[in-house]
Amino acid sequence: MSTPTLLDLPAGARRAAVETARGTFAALEALPASGACELGTALLVPGYTGSKEDFILVLGQLAAAGRRVLSIDMRGQYQTPGPDDAAAYDPAELGRDIAALARATGAVHLLGHSFGGLVIREAVLAGSCAPGSLSLLCSGPGALPAPRADELRFMLDFVAGTAPQDLKGKIAEIWHTMMEPQAIADGVPPQIVAFLRERLLASSAAGLAAMAGHLLTAADKTEDLASRDIPTFVLYGEDDNAWPPAVQEDMALRLNARRACIPGAAHSPAVEAPATTAHELTSFWNAAEEAGAAS
Repeated sequence: MSTPTLLDLPAGARRAAVETARGTFAALEALPASGACELGTALLVPGYTGSKEDFILVLGQLAAAGRRVLSIDMRGQYQTPGPDDAAAYDPAELGRDIAALARATGAVHLLGHSFGGLVIREAVLAGSCAPGSLSLLCSGPGALPAPRADELRFMLDFVAGTAPQDLKGKIAEIWHTMMEPQAIADGVPPQIVAFLRERLLASSAAGLAAMAGHLLTAADKTEDLASRDIPTFVLYGEDDNAWPPAVQEDMALRLNARRACIPGAAHSPAVEAPATTAHELTSFWNAAEEAGAAS
């Protein structure tokens, strides 16, 4: 039997379009292979340059617990269209999208990976969304630190001064001259390289530049989030090379949040250690629902 990849949908999953008051969002939806959806729906939000496919390896395992699970492309990501206006990619605007998605899907649990974690907290802080739980997967309290921040600064310097109509070409140049050769050198399978190329070049160039800027300047809003008293889970890989594990551990303490370190994973535990990641999330979501029912 071949090993599943982020291109293979699990049993019970399908591609979908979620209609909201703020537009239509491309999604992957997974339901239990057997039995009813007895538990609360989970909505999974990808990070910078990511997409709904980043969660394919955990979708089936999360749904098997008895819940509906959806992963989405945010506006401007891959198969969800987005405008060329940089202001449309402010985390507060993206957070309003997530609040609309939560209302449309009835999502109880929100998960944000990396930049997606900064987005889902904005949905809560704006007061437009009150989920039953928040999961911050390899996300941080504020601006992305070096060395990953240096990569973003290089990209922004490279595209600085580019006319809007030429921005997509500059992003393509970065892919062909840097990102694709690095992926090949790292041994990424050809079919995955092809997917990553398609995804990046289909995404909004204005969105990529704007989101990079927000990753470099995001304020630390941990205290504000803690004051909302929402059950929160901080989950990260032991070798995370974005926000260091120590930074995420400190954030978890400040949030009075549950936390877990995933052995053998770096910045993408849903891809690098899907079984452990799905187990930890299911355990947290079940506990959050039990606590909510008891209160």
